[in-house]
This record gives sequence, C-alpha cells and structure tokens, in this order.
Amino acid sequence: MAAICVFCASSTTLEQHRIDLAIETGRAVADRGHTLVSGGGCVGMMGAVTDGARSAGGHTLGIIPQYLVDLEVADLNSGELVITDDMASRKIVMIDRSDAFITLPGGLGTLDELFEVWTTATLDVHRKPIVLLDPDGFYDGLVGWLGGLVDQKFIRPAAMEMLLVARTIGEAIDMIEAALAAPPRSTSGTASPAEH
Repeated sequence: MAAICVFCASSTTLEQHRIDLAIETGRAVADRGHTLVSGGGCVGMMGAVTDGARSAGGHTLGIIPQYLVDLEVADLNSGELVITDDMASRKIVMIDRSDAFITLPGGLGTLDELFEVWTTATLDVHRKPIVLLDPDGFYDGLVGWLGGLVDQKFIRPAAMEMLLVARTIGEAIDMIEAALAAPPRSTSGTASPAEH
C-alpha cells in the first residue's frame, strides 16, 4: 500500500465534471488499497477527492497550513490532519509523507505543487513517481511547451521522462504501482542545480 498525493484545485466555481474526476480519483486510490494524501482542504476538487476516497473506505491524510485552517476550509473529517506553519512547509511535508503524486487539472497552486515535486525529483531529493492525469487534454498545451524546452536544452530528456502522462484514472494508478515495484533508478546523470 502506498501513500498517493493528489494535487488539484480548491476552487468552488468549477464545472461538475472536474469535481466528478476528483471523486473518482479518490475512490480509485482507496479501491486499490492506497492512502490518499491531499492538501487538507474541504472545498473544490480537493474536498471531492477526499470524499471519494472515504466513500470507498480509504484512509486520508490532509496537510494544510494554519492560515487555511483559520479560514475554515480544513478537512476536519480527514483520517489524519497535519497543520503546517505555511505553504512552503506544507509542500515539504506532502513530499515527505507521500510515495507518489497524481496531478489533476488545476490552477496556480496545483502547478506550483507539480513543479515542486518534479524539480526535487530531478535533483534526486526523492525518487517518487509523478503522474499528470489528463483525461481531456487540459494539460496538452503545457506538455507541448515543456517538450519544446527539451528541444531548446532547458530541460534534460531524462527529466522530461520523469513526468508520466495518463489519460485514465486506472492508467495513472497502474503507472504508479509499476514505478514503485520497479528497481530503483540509477543516480548516474543526476542534474546539478544549474541544469534546469
């Protein structure tokens, strides 16, 4: 059993199919026997993904900064709720407590979390799988732009290969389970900070 962190939007004005995707993702994580790690919020897709996991009997771990608790958006029904001092320490705890990451459609906060775990993986801070779950092409433009950065030598091909792209929830979890079962990847060719 793994702890799978799902990054997603907390906006309360999203279309229903985004909320449904989050619910189904949380449910699938729990159905496979994994723990769901989230940003600890009870609103938007973030609230929906934890609701989905709990509806399937899954354990949920929420990690949220104190100021969001003060705004009364904390997931108080979480199996475990960790309260951090700020957003930066929240990301550190999320990376530390998770074995893998799935990124759903989201905005600035979601992208910030995605790039944090991806960058730290390229620096060999961790070796945890990172999956972009994109059933409807939401991230196609971003992935294409990043591919262009590889062509321009701003991103190494090996770094780009760390970002796995899945079109279905099942495929995303399959990718994570396969990556966690695989032998550890070699540290040869690990980037220095200047190679981003």
